[in-house]
Amino acid sequence: MPLVTELYDGIIAGNKALVESLVQSKIDAGADAEELLMESMVPAMKEIGERFSRNEVFVPEMLIAARAMQAGLDILDPVLSAGGHQPIGKVAIGTVKGDLHDIGKNLVSIMLKGAGFEVDDLGVDCSVEKFAESIANGSQVVLCSAMLTTTMPYMKTIAEHFSGNDAVKVVIGGAPVTQNYADEIGADGYGDNASSAAKVVSKALGLA
Repeated sequence: MPLVTELYDGIIAGNKALVESLVQSKIDAGADAEELLMESMVPAMKEIGERFSRNEVFVPEMLIAARAMQAGLDILDPVLSAGGHQPIGKVAIGTVKGDLHDIGKNLVSIMLKGAGFEVDDLGVDCSVEKFAESIANGSQVVLCSAMLTTTMPYMKTIAEHFSGNDAVKVVIGGAPVTQNYADEIGADGYGDNASSAAKVVSKALGLA
């Protein structure tokens, strides 16, 4: 049972305004930010992910739930930071060089934040250098997204760049990407949908 049922239901329904209002009112009333996140908001995103895996909801529903979740996170982030909340890991995520698609990446980013990771979202058209800079700033995992077969080969460039560094894990995903391709280029993980992202990253880091 979630701590705040209305907040849990609001995220699942994708009601951004309700989520913003509830989170702000709870924080103003002195609620524990980490409890709100871990006992109401994270379970809601987990439930959406599980429904997606069962084909009970689809990308549009996941997207509006993710936007509602982000609205709540925007309010909680400064409170959590001030309270010394420690993320379970830090990841860099971006769509690879030459690719400007970002819906899938954005969904994965929200799922990872909801699971307790600090996410450095590098945006689209990301070069190796962008990912390397994030690693230099503390990221442990490079997550690459590609939506085009023509941009997929750049994932190999990224995987090869970090292949000599055992401390850095490379995880890939996107519509044309497969587990076989991940194996072929030496990636440390592959996610076939946003709902599995946290599990894949946790496994790559040895947390699961």
